[in-house]
Amino acid sequence: MPEPLIELKGVSKSFGSNVVLDGVNLEIYRGDAIGIIGPSGTGKSTILRIIAGLLAPDAGEIYVHGQRRLGLIEDAEDPIFIGMVFQQAALFDSLTVEENVGFMLWERSKLSPQKIRGMVEQKLEMVGLSGVIDRYPAELSGGMRKRVSFARAIMSNPENPKDTPEVLLYDEPTAGLDPIASTVIEDLVRNLQCSEGCCSTYVMVTHQDSTIRRTTDRIVFLYQGKVQWEGTVNDIDTTNNPLVRQFFSGSVKGPIHVVG
Repeated sequence: MPEPLIELKGVSKSFGSNVVLDGVNLEIYRGDAIGIIGPSGTGKSTILRIIAGLLAPDAGEIYVHGQRRLGLIEDAEDPIFIGMVFQQAALFDSLTVEENVGFMLWERSKLSPQKIRGMVEQKLEMVGLSGVIDRYPAELSGGMRKRVSFARAIMSNPENPKDTPEVLLYDEPTAGLDPIASTVIEDLVRNLQCSEGCCSTYVMVTHQDSTIRRTTDRIVFLYQGKVQWEGTVNDIDTTNNPLVRQFFSGSVKGPIHVVG
């Protein structure tokens, strides 16, 4: 077996008395399109932040390209670059699209403004956006802001190959979007996976049925802090796992406790 790009071993995380993750194991290999699914409040976004190095686990080990991570990403750089697309796009409202997408290059390179603008235009074209480079986030629709955040996440630094993302983490990229806008984002996720110069590996957190089925190959089902089921997207409709069947049917009856 090849070495995982990222491996979580026995990862646990609590917030006060609330145990969010309880001994989670996860392996992410090059080329994976993994969906992490489950009811609300089961630690899906938490596990993304732990993978990204933005949050430290209470227990367990994290390996990135075979190297154990100690602390947060700000304490020591990982051997590979992990990009993240946040649920609310997380753009800087006071910066233009150009400044948002090229933020890493302004901060970590000595490239000329003309070179950075050209690279930003290239990434915007890859996500299907043209003519918005000088706009501010408030001037864009929700779907356009999400695509701008995609362009920022896939930006690479030619002065430092280690700044090219090898894994992308998507946190609910279709949340709050209408079905047509969701389809645009879902197609974009797959197209970026196959695009030259973009990373082919990603982890997708989502509740949306179409996003799960159209963007993932392997699925990890989280509930009560543990991985309760793993399978392929084709196993969704054939598994007898009661948690998975209840989740996709939307039934209030079953082993998943309905809050409220």
